[in-house]
Order: sequence, then C-alpha cells, then structure tokens
Amino acid sequence: MGKKDKKEKKEKKAGKRMTKKQLVEKLTDLFQLKADESISMKRICTELKLNTHPLKMLCTDILQEMVEDDFLCEPQKGHFQLKNPDQIVTGTFQRKSNGKNSLLPDDGSTPIFVAERNSAHAMNNDTVRVALFARRKNREREGEVIEILKRANDTFVGKLKVDKNYAFLLTESRTLANDIFIPKERLKNAKNGDKVVVKVVEWPETAKNPIGQVVDVLGRAGENTAEMHAILAEYGLPYTYPENVEKAAEQIQLELTPEAIAEREDFRDVLTFTIDPKDAKDFDDALSIRRAEGGLWEVGVHIADVSHYVKEGSIIDKEAYRRATSVYLVDRTVPMLPERLCNFICSLRPDEEKMTYSVIFLIDEQGEVKKSHIAHTVIRSNRRFTYEEVQEILETGQGEYVTELQTLNTMAKALRAKRMAAGAINFDRIEVKFEIEEATGRPLSIYFKEQKDAHKLIEEFMLLANRTVAERIGKPKAGTKPKVFPYRIHDLPDPDKLEDLKNFIVKFGYKLKTAGSKGDVSRSLNRLLDDVHGKKEQNLIETVSLRAMQKARYSTFNIGHYGLAFDYYTHFTSPIRRYPDLMVHRLLTRYLAGGRTVSQNKYEDMCKHCSEMEQTAASAERASIKYKQVEFMAERIGQVYDGTISGITEWGIYVEINENKCEGMIPMRDLGEDFYEFDEKNYCLIGRKRHKKYSLGDAVRVQVVRASLEKKQLDFTLA
Repeated sequence: MGKKDKKEKKEKKAGKRMTKKQLVEKLTDLFQLKADESISMKRICTELKLNTHPLKMLCTDILQEMVEDDFLCEPQKGHFQLKNPDQIVTGTFQRKSNGKNSLLPDDGSTPIFVAERNSAHAMNNDTVRVALFARRKNREREGEVIEILKRANDTFVGKLKVDKNYAFLLTESRTLANDIFIPKERLKNAKNGDKVVVKVVEWPETAKNPIGQVVDVLGRAGENTAEMHAILAEYGLPYTYPENVEKAAEQIQLELTPEAIAEREDFRDVLTFTIDPKDAKDFDDALSIRRAEGGLWEVGVHIADVSHYVKEGSIIDKEAYRRATSVYLVDRTVPMLPERLCNFICSLRPDEEKMTYSVIFLIDEQGEVKKSHIAHTVIRSNRRFTYEEVQEILETGQGEYVTELQTLNTMAKALRAKRMAAGAINFDRIEVKFEIEEATGRPLSIYFKEQKDAHKLIEEFMLLANRTVAERIGKPKAGTKPKVFPYRIHDLPDPDKLEDLKNFIVKFGYKLKTAGSKGDVSRSLNRLLDDVHGKKEQNLIETVSLRAMQKARYSTFNIGHYGLAFDYYTHFTSPIRRYPDLMVHRLLTRYLAGGRTVSQNKYEDMCKHCSEMEQTAASAERASIKYKQVEFMAERIGQVYDGTISGITEWGIYVEINENKCEGMIPMRDLGEDFYEFDEKNYCLIGRKRHKKYSLGDAVRVQVVRASLEKKQLDFTLA
C-alpha cells in the first residue's frame, strides 16, 4: 500500500471517529473563518475531510439544525452561510448553583443565559465561546458553549469519600456541577474523610463527572490547619514556602558594614519607635521625632529597605511577585517574603540597627509640612509599642515618650482634619476579631476591633509619606514628562449605586446628596457615616455605602484617590507585605538617581496582577472569618439572638446577629405559610396573602438551627 493510500485510510478512520459535537465545532469554526462566504456542501465535505457516507449525512443534519437555529442561512440550495457573524460570542462563563449559568461577554454586553444542558463541561470563570440560539420574543438571550478556550482553574479542594474501588471529591465549590471521580490508583494514599487538593486531569465528553488525581493531602477534615490550608488552596493561594526560596533567604547577611552606613543618613541616635498590633512580627514602619529650630519638629517615617536585600529578578523576588501580598487569615499570616526576611532581617525590631528608606518632614504642630526629603537611612528603634500601650499613654498622659507621642497625635489630628475638609471619606468599619485557642484553633470569643487615636496616628503619617512619594515622582518639574510609576488609584463612586444608596437610607430617616461637586458628595457621605455611628444600622449602612464605592487598585495611569481626597497617592510604607511598595522603592531609587523611565506596559501588567492578588487575598481572609464564625456558632445551636436583616434575595433573607456580626440565612420556605414575592427595587419581601413585609435593616429575633462548616453557612429560623 502506497503512502497516499495509507494517509487516506488514516483520514477515513479519523473521520469515522468524529462525534457530533466535534463536527459542530468544526463547522462553527469554518463558518466563523469564512463569515462572508457562501459555502457549498461539496466544499464543506472537502474542507473538513468528511469522506464517509455517515459523516456526510450527519453533516447535512447539523447544517439543517444550524439553519433552523438561525445560525446559518441557505442563500441557494446546497450552499450555506453564516447568517449573522455576531452569533458567536466569547466571554467568561459564570456557573450558578441553581443551574442558571451565564456568559459575561468580553464586550461588556448583556449576559447570555446558558442552561446546564448546554454548558459542555464548562467551569466557573472559564473563557468560552458560545453560539447564540435564535432569540425568542420577550426572552433573554440564550446560547450553548461550543468551545472552552481557557480553563480558569483545574485544581479543587474538598473532602474525600473513598469507596471500595474508587473515590469522589465532595466539594461545595459552585465551579463544578458534579463531584470529581478519582480512580483508586490516583489517591496518593489519601484516606476517607481527608481534606485534599485534586487536579482535574480529564473530562471525557460522555462522562458525567470529571476525572481527577489527588495532588496534596491537607489533613483530616475539620482539623484547623487542614481547613485554613483548604481556604488558601481554594483561592489558589500558597500555604507553604518553596524550599529553594527559603534557602536563598538563608544566604542573605544582616551585617551592616561601615561603608554601607556611610552612604546613608544616620538616624541611630534619634528617638525612634514602632507602633504595631500586639501579635505583629513584621515591623515595616517606624517613626522618629526630634525638635527642630523655630518651634518645628523633624518627623521621620522610616520604612524597611526591602529592596536592599531583595534584588529584582532574584528567586526571592519572583516568588514575592507571584504572591504579591501577605495573606492574613484569622489565626495565621501567610507571608509574601520568607520568614527570615520579613520577621528578622527587614523587620525594624528594637535595639537593632536596620537599613530603611525614609521620608523626613519638617513640620509644625498644626500639621503644616514646611519641607520634606526622601533618603536611604539607618535607624535603631528605641521601643516597640503596641497600639494598646500608645492608646493608654495618650489617654492618661503618662508613660514613656509621652511628650513625643502627644505631639505626633496632635499633628495627626490636624492632618486628618485637613483631609476631611478636602473631601476624604471616613469609613470607620467594624473589624471582627477572634480569641483563638492556640492548641486547637477553636474560636473562644468574638470581639470588635475599634480604630482609636493610636491607629489613626500611624495611619496619618503613613498616608503623608505615601502621598509625598507619589507627588515627588508624579508632579515633575516644568517642561518634563512624568515617569512611569505605580499609583494607588480610586475612582469616583458609581452614580447609579449612589442613587440606590440614597433611596435605601430614606427608610432609616437619613439623607444623601448625590449631585453637585465631588466635595459636596463626599461631605454628604461623611455626614451620613457620622450620623449612623453607634446605631444598630451602622454596619448595614456602611456596607451598602461601600458597595457604591469603586475598588481602589494599582495603576500607572494616575486618576487620584477619591476616598482619601489626594490627587497623587501610592503605596510606599509596607514593602514587607505588599509587592507594589517594593516596585515603588526600586523606581524611586532609580528616578532620584536620574534614571530613565521604564516600560508602561510592563508595569501596568504588574499593577494589574497585584490588584488581582489583593482581591484574592481579601476573599480568602473573608472566607476564614466566615469559617470561624460558623465554627463559633456551631456550639450555640438552638440559642436565640437579636439580629438585623442584612440581605434580601428571591430565595430568603440574610440576618446578621447584632452581638457578634455572624450572618445566617432564613430560607423563604421557613418564613411562614404565606407566599413571598421579592421586591428587588425596595429591598424587601412581601407576603401575597397577609402582606407581611421583610425589609433590609428590619430588626428580627432568630434561632440558630444549623451550622455547616463545609458550606461556611449558618441557617436561622424566626424566633
């Protein structure tokens, strides 16, 4: 048999194996590629190498279906053409647990409904192509996934259920419609009831379940470390540090040579201290203060000089960039840098000489900065304060360095007052904290962290340093262009969401100005936040107000920071735990030495990555809080609490318990015998018969009936 005959035989054999789905995809691609052409049946068979009679018949059937679906038209008998080139849409697939999946088109147009039967094994956040169906009157756009272009995720976390010959990963992830099947030989010694990480290795077209293999065993389900690592793995965050990076960190020497010190401004003899949470180990900022001439003070904001030790492109730098941020779960910190760097070499620990990058201010007690400069420095911290210690000194007027602390506090209050007058917004959110049993990780109690003067003192000087650095690079001398630099930007609020907020707060008796200048709106928002402070609806109204705000992010395109009322702002003060600060340190050094600008595209991509990782870390942090809240309430099943309705949906109401901020749901079916209708515009449910109304912000009494740690979910009933 000649080579040509063998090739034809091979192609025929391949053709015989082609499924309907594969042929649909090939036809779709062909018509997309030749969108303006009318293609004959003969040419279609030639282009797609349809050599067998069954395949040609299948092709005829599919073409007819495509014509009926309004995907193709038949300009002349036996010739076919794409009816509307826009019938194929690319976008992000969003899976819903109720099966009402959708495609978010890349062009930002209206979402497209994708029924479960038309999802073709697509998973949440996959990039897919969807073929639109003919649109029926008064119905939303609907389509079918025809190609998965890119998987968003192929690893999943869950509890292992092992039977005699096979196993399944039971996961609460809405990313998957079905549990993952794991053959016995791919279990990696994992046992029934283990919390594991599983990678999907294949998903045959005819299989109901994806097939996976265990890649890591986290521990027994329910054990604290296993559950915390599971949360990190669920969000694609690391829970261990690579050994080669740790080894590289071990090679870094701390010793400060006389030559290195001589190149820096020396602040070792100036009073310097750190103020941090009591459980902190990574002290990346310190303040120095001394009297200057003419009734002024010299205040130094000293930041750990991480860029001195972590060189761009090094193995440590690459890992730090990949992580982009430290992650703060309820009971642990997952650091951006190896422990040797973040807790020892770079940490500004007391009585140790440390290299720092500093912004030095000549400032009066009214917060007026007369002069400032930026310098590489060396410091020796005299004292490590906790926030609680400083707060006590400020309140009692007694303690170490009381004069200096009171002076800094006076300046901080003046700086804050100026920001507020300029239109900064004062979101004083309630932060939920836990007292944790060290041995088990069990939550013993829940308390709220309040921002007091000690926190605000540090905050104001960090804001001042960040703004000063941004202005130094962002406001170039006359006749020169600004150089590429990472800014922390915050856009104006969404006008529609502001209107929604205005309409929502009316029921509580509050008002909000949504028209006028930027300053008018922010001042009105501040009045609202002041008015609700200490009221039972505070947390709810602050949450709804935050939703009206845009998210702050990193970008090389500066638009200012709305929430802080700054035209120029960056992140300079936390390079131990945030990668953008490290980028800022390096570029600042480069530019102050007269260096040329850098690639905007490269740094914009880096900013985008850091913003995304920041959001991912925040989601993991919230998940760990939710897990601990559910764990705390699991020991309180049957107890009754006062609460506030914090959310209204078509399937039920969410209630937040007033005393501990734990949130649970009351399903619609448990609200009584009436049938309730969801009024989305007015944030309420209304009973069809008895007209009983449940509105956002209503006070209710609830009983805890269920606590699911797997779902991180509490179920309540009305008490």
